[in-house]
Amino acid sequence: MLSVNSLSVSYLNIRALWDVSVEANRGEIVSIIGANGAGKSTLLKAIMGLVKVQGGEVLFDNQEVTDQSPHEIVSRGVSYVPEGRRLFPEMTVEDNLRLGAPRRCPDIEERKGRVYDLFPVFKERRTQTVGALSGGEQQMVAIGRALMARPKMILLDEPSFGLSPIVFERVIETIQEINSEGVTILLAEQNTESAMEISNRTYILSDGRVAGSGKSSDLLNDPMVKAAYMGVTG
Repeated sequence: MLSVNSLSVSYLNIRALWDVSVEANRGEIVSIIGANGAGKSTLLKAIMGLVKVQGGEVLFDNQEVTDQSPHEIVSRGVSYVPEGRRLFPEMTVEDNLRLGAPRRCPDIEERKGRVYDLFPVFKERRTQTVGALSGGEQQMVAIGRALMARPKMILLDEPSFGLSPIVFERVIETIQEINSEGVTILLAEQNTESAMEISNRTYILSDGRVAGSGKSSDLLNDPMVKAAYMGVTG
């Protein structure tokens, strides 16, 4: 479904990604792990057309989308949940959700209904401002907003950001539920173990390069991966 081939990205002549290649097959959860500054967020932004690509290509459903605008990429079936959620705190839950749907959307009520089925609490709190919600609830709104575009694939950037382990566990369950409905997930996450436990495959980024990849179940048991990314020694 998604094929990123030899992607290179720079910021002000400083290289952030070096010939990065990543794939996600239809129906998979694929994790991108790595330390802060490894290039995870840049990779997702490049896929979404939010940063300029210096080299390589991005294919989605066998169509090149490299350097297309974000709204064109969304229209093809890719949604994005950015790090830090990037919601509008003074707007209501319902208004934030509405921003994720196409401008002309005759089935808007049906789309909102799907989100409310997934997050029943928001049906009762749809007129509440997002700024009054907890961090976990805001993350759910951000995911709900992404679902309003009816995506084939969602890119999630650090969904654990600012959340307690218990709240993040609920987010993980939500990601799995969305995936079970046929939505492919590309998950960039510093919470390495949680991400790998729910994903089919994992790519390890280090200093803007792919330092390793493989089945998540295999990498979870790799002593070098445990030492470098999970803080497990011995």
